[in-house]
Amino acid sequence: MSRDRPAPPLPEPVGTLVDAHTHLDACGASDAASVAAIVDKAESVGVTRVVTIADDLEAARFAVDAASWDPRVWAAVAIHPTRANVLDDAAKAEIERLASDPRVVAVGETGLDYYWPGKLDGCATVAEQHEGFRWHIDLAKRVGKPLMIHNREADEDLLAVLRSEGAPETVIFHCFSGGPETATACVDAGYVLSFSGTVSFKNAHALREAAVLVPDELVLVETDAPFLTPHPFRGAPNEPYCLPYTARALAEVRDQDPAELAAHATANAERVYGL
Repeated sequence: MSRDRPAPPLPEPVGTLVDAHTHLDACGASDAASVAAIVDKAESVGVTRVVTIADDLEAARFAVDAASWDPRVWAAVAIHPTRANVLDDAAKAEIERLASDPRVVAVGETGLDYYWPGKLDGCATVAEQHEGFRWHIDLAKRVGKPLMIHNREADEDLLAVLRSEGAPETVIFHCFSGGPETATACVDAGYVLSFSGTVSFKNAHALREAAVLVPDELVLVETDAPFLTPHPFRGAPNEPYCLPYTARALAEVRDQDPAELAAHATANAERVYGL
């Protein structure tokens, strides 16, 4: 993402949408007014609700605050797998407290990331990630909320951990990036797959093949803002208002009417998050 590229223009709405995964703090929100400004802009193009996601303790506190400031905002809290090495008893206690808040609709994002170890200073080891992931799975089951997955280059191991631990009732693969084989395994397990702007990237051939295989009732759409801005704005800063671009791109891949896809994705978000 480059802040030098201009933000995308407002898209044409495709109906009512829920941004199933965004990071309002990373989009620049810091207080009630800045949260409202971002969500007002999104609502102007039909994105009426957002789920803002935490990847560390500070972001988790902010997500819960943001959800208390604005009724259109909901939260998910967890420690990102690359930061799983901070999960001491105090951090676990705080995440558990925050996860119990009624405005928190999921435990996430958690999972496994095999891309960053060895590349990112201070990144959690694979062993630390596995330990943290198992703890979050247990937490999701204890608080009775969906588990939101971050998966990067760890398909087989991640699915194996879910099987061995016993997955919560609802599992959401945020920014699904796998190919047809992984998509089929997820669909067979009843997992929900959330698609971001990557589905619009012309080089994402395996992902686009996978997107066709997911039944309507297991599809969500998200921005993962400020990252993963859809084509043709790739590299520009993303925000929840950009979600209709992704919805249209996903509908095109699935040979589906955009309004129909939006209706399914919104109903699914309301169901899985209990909105």
